[in-house]
Amino acid sequence: MRSSWAALGDNRDAMRKTAARCAATLALALPSLAFAQETVVDVADTGDTAWILISAALVLMMTMPGLTLFYGGLVRAKSFLAVLVQVGTIAASASLLWIALGYTMAFGPVGSGWIGGFGNAMLGNLGNVRDGYMVPESAFVLFQMTFAAITPALMAGAWVDRARFGWVVGFCALWGLVVYAPVAHWIWGGGWLATKVGTLDFAGGIVVHTTAGVSALVAVILLGSRSGFPRTLMLPHAPSLTMAGAALLWVGWFGFNGGSALAANDDAASAIINTHVGASMAALVWLLIERFTVGKPTSVGFATGAIAGLATVTPAAGFISPGAAFAFGAVAALVCYPMIQIVKQRLKIDDSLDVFAVHGVGGITGSLLLAVFLSPDLGGTGYADGATMISQLAAQFVGIGVVALWSAIASAIIAVGVSLLLPMRVSEDDEREGLDLASHGERAWEFD
Repeated sequence: MRSSWAALGDNRDAMRKTAARCAATLALALPSLAFAQETVVDVADTGDTAWILISAALVLMMTMPGLTLFYGGLVRAKSFLAVLVQVGTIAASASLLWIALGYTMAFGPVGSGWIGGFGNAMLGNLGNVRDGYMVPESAFVLFQMTFAAITPALMAGAWVDRARFGWVVGFCALWGLVVYAPVAHWIWGGGWLATKVGTLDFAGGIVVHTTAGVSALVAVILLGSRSGFPRTLMLPHAPSLTMAGAALLWVGWFGFNGGSALAANDDAASAIINTHVGASMAALVWLLIERFTVGKPTSVGFATGAIAGLATVTPAAGFISPGAAFAFGAVAALVCYPMIQIVKQRLKIDDSLDVFAVHGVGGITGSLLLAVFLSPDLGGTGYADGATMISQLAAQFVGIGVVALWSAIASAIIAVGVSLLLPMRVSEDDEREGLDLASHGERAWEFD
């Protein structure tokens, strides 16, 4: 009996030793298993994520309050609130449509290269991180949503004082899905302009400014001019508000361009430096032009010049050197300033707040200059394998031409289609009274 108990004790000792050896082996193996697990699971970088979230807030600040104040100060006092309501409503509706369909159309699974798949409708099936980056896909959605919100809002400056509120909302809502989302896919979402043609656009010279500028021009041609244009001088009612709005846009543009690096790194810092340089140079050159053409530099000129510089440097902000940004800013003022006169005085088109001349022409100009200053000899980041300055210039021309044509045709169809249900213009009496009262039953300013 004692020998049986002894044998049982020996077996227990052996089992304990075996268990101890297994535990030790498992303890040694756990770090390796954990490392292997980390290589499989997608994990976002907290620094990159924080920067993208901040950038999204900055871009939204560009729309509200930046763009509302910039545009609001430029219109007559009796239409000030109407501009604010239009911009806010456009941004709100664009944001909801982006969540529902816009994001998946622009950045969903790539199909033919013309439009994204619909697997991310209502933000379903999002990944832990956005492919190719170290940020959560939800953060990427948020950042891109602010772009989708401000782009149609830019157009509101073209039709102030005369566009009916219902038509504005309907036109811009459809425009975001028919024009903006497909173009964003073509260039930023792995679509055909980027992969087959080689068109480059760092932060929106083509996707944002060309689409909005061309579409706004088409819309105001269909809409017609304000009563009295161009004989009646329609002066800004509050240049101080325009300066405040421009300042908010300027600061917010750091997130617009810097955030487009989609990482908190040197690319983002370089983009911000170039953004500031381009705006500064354009604002000063614009003042110099005003000094020699109208006799005095103006606050509205400074603000408009800065915005022209920002729009022009946007497509190249992360690809060029600060020295090149000097050139971008100077060219922005030299090109956009006379374009305002051409559109309004020579062509007699009432683009009220110069959306095409500043944003459209600025974005197109910067997109073409990108092909030149991308050269490493001029401080740029360099061309893709097999590409040259000439081939990149051709790619930029194709991208701009295709996007401008699509924007013009689609916008004309949308504008006319919506007008069949919701008239484009207010009545002459409403225009004379002002859109604040006629459309919203309010006055921006009450002086008792």
